[in-house]
Amino acid sequence: MHTLISRFVTLSLSAVLVAGAASAQALEPAKGKVILTISGKVGEKNSPGGAAFDLAMIEKLPQQKFSAQTPWDKKPIAFQGPLLRDVLAAAKASGTTLKAAALNDYQTTIPADDANKFDVILAYKMNGELIPVRTKGPLFIVYPFDSKAELRSATYYERSAWQLKSLTVE
Repeated sequence: MHTLISRFVTLSLSAVLVAGAASAQALEPAKGKVILTISGKVGEKNSPGGAAFDLAMIEKLPQQKFSAQTPWDKKPIAFQGPLLRDVLAAAKASGTTLKAAALNDYQTTIPADDANKFDVILAYKMNGELIPVRTKGPLFIVYPFDSKAELRSATYYERSAWQLKSLTVE
């Protein structure tokens, strides 16, 4: 009887450990060109610089789409990409401030809480097409400007960095 109970406990514990390992997926190394690096207070690193993402990794995250009128375009644009909060969760980021840096050296500071308050996305597609660097790509932080009047202001427009290359979590 003791052996049977011992075997049952061992099998149950093994099942729990396997289930736990499957749910706590590590961030795999980027296989393609890295288009985003998240550094600072990140719990999941896949490179010496922090959490590095290539386009395929961004595409594997749950996707969101919305159309919004921006101050930079004459017509509403359809944006697609993962929610900023999902990207931060993949890196196990924990901080209060995000320092965004762009390829063109533009920098902006974003309260990390914006990722939870609003459905901010890291767009990699505009109107169904990948965003080239010359346009605003490869990544563009986009707030759902048309969803709330408060988002149609210089404060949020300035946080919408295009040509995004890195986020530092503080």
